Amino acid sequence: MYDVVGVRFKKAGKIYYFDPGDLTIPTGEYVIVETVRGIEYGKVVINKKQVDENDVVLPLKKVIRIAEPKDKLIVEENKKAAKEAYEICLKKVEEHGLDMKLVDVEYTFDRNKVIFYFTADGRVDFRELVKDLAAIFRTRIELRQIGVRDEAKMLGGIGPCGRILCCSTFLGDFDPVSIKMAKDQNLSLNPTKISGLCGRLMCCLKYENDEYETAKEQLPDLGEYIETPHGLGRVVGLNILERVLQVELTERERVVEYTIDELIKEGVLSIQATD
Repeated sequence: MYDVVGVRFKKAGKIYYFDPGDLTIPTGEYVIVETVRGIEYGKVVINKKQVDENDVVLPLKKVIRIAEPKDKLIVEENKKAAKEAYEICLKKVEEHGLDMKLVDVEYTFDRNKVIFYFTADGRVDFRELVKDLAAIFRTRIELRQIGVRDEAKMLGGIGPCGRILCCSTFLGDFDPVSIKMAKDQNLSLNPTKISGLCGRLMCCLKYENDEYETAKEQLPDLGEYIETPHGLGRVVGLNILERVLQVELTERERVVEYTIDELIKEGVLSIQATD
């Protein structure tokens, strides 16, 4: 077991574990740590706890120190410098005629490296661009190609629901999302209805998927015949969130709505408890 604290470097970024050593670091405190990219400034979002060896990347790097007020000023200066670097890189991309879209620029805390994030449909030969940028900034240059979901996460925006994008506010990682999830939730399969700003399936399709899958295992399928308080009927509608079944009665030739709790009480349905 290892003693760790969880550190996040961006608002909705991935959480990384670091060894706090003898430091007592409360949640919300900013720290200076060493990463594979260099020295970085991050926020502690998980208090000191013990985790299994399989949950950390070894060797576990230590927290160098708790951040000071002057460190925050350095971060702000780096952000200003990154904006200037963005404009410079944009011009250089145009000069070289490269088929790529510059998304964001970021300096490491110690300014040992400047990272340029971009999207492109295919591979891009940016060797000459890197030479130009290295000559201008006189530091290590990294050009990192990202996907459209990462682009949406960086740029942010308003989703179809009217709220700020989940990926740019609280999602640390992207979970796999499939068209089957939309089908299971009886959603329209129109791409414009179930796609986010990135053009991929919306991340929120994942949120209720487990509940739908559990319910589908426990409840009758569409088209299945069941007994009801009013006789035999065929299930023609199923609203899992509102816990309502629509049943077409065989003898009366009409559709009746029953709550799942009502059918359980009548002994028609038997719901098994899940862990």
